[in-house]
Amino acid sequence: MKPKVIIGIPEQKKGSFHDTESKRFFESTETTHQNFEILKTRFLDINQWKEFCKEKSAEFKLYDSFGNHINRIPKENDLIRINIPGPGNPESKGYDWVKIIKISNHYLTAGEIESTTMICEPTLVPKSNSNHIAHFYSQNSSSTFRISRGSKYIKIGIYGRNETPNMNTNFTGKIRNLMIAVGGMFGMSKIQWKVFADEMIL
Repeated sequence: MKPKVIIGIPEQKKGSFHDTESKRFFESTETTHQNFEILKTRFLDINQWKEFCKEKSAEFKLYDSFGNHINRIPKENDLIRINIPGPGNPESKGYDWVKIIKISNHYLTAGEIESTTMICEPTLVPKSNSNHIAHFYSQNSSSTFRISRGSKYIKIGIYGRNETPNMNTNFTGKIRNLMIAVGGMFGMSKIQWKVFADEMIL
């Protein structure tokens, strides 16, 4: 199986990947537009992602580039702190961190009426002297979150690219990151993201 080639999503070059999507269909364009606006509101409220997913998801919290917790729509260079189920990152108080490197909106692209795309990459812990990436995947990996609508459907997708374990950490962190990365290669992360996508689009 090959990764989907989607405009605006990083190219897959090495490591594992996943394409995880959920889609809903409607009988009218008006209902479609109304439900897409609901999805967009949920999508841009990162602090509430876990609540929207009925406690089935990891916990996501939005921070500015200086490491201050914030409650607003995300912007480029903002950070997301992630608390995944299971053993946490020992170097970052149990959390993983990603940086939002790009947010884009598109209209009338590839047969879709509207889409919003957010690309994230692993990053350092804010307000820390550590130069180690605080994530189970390496700095070259990415996670792209994308919502879109056609004339009678809405869709959310999470696309992982170039997923290789982060070895730039201490020994305990290397073991933990390797275990999670191997689980991702066997589809565990795709299962978790599928639950996330299904719950977000309800």
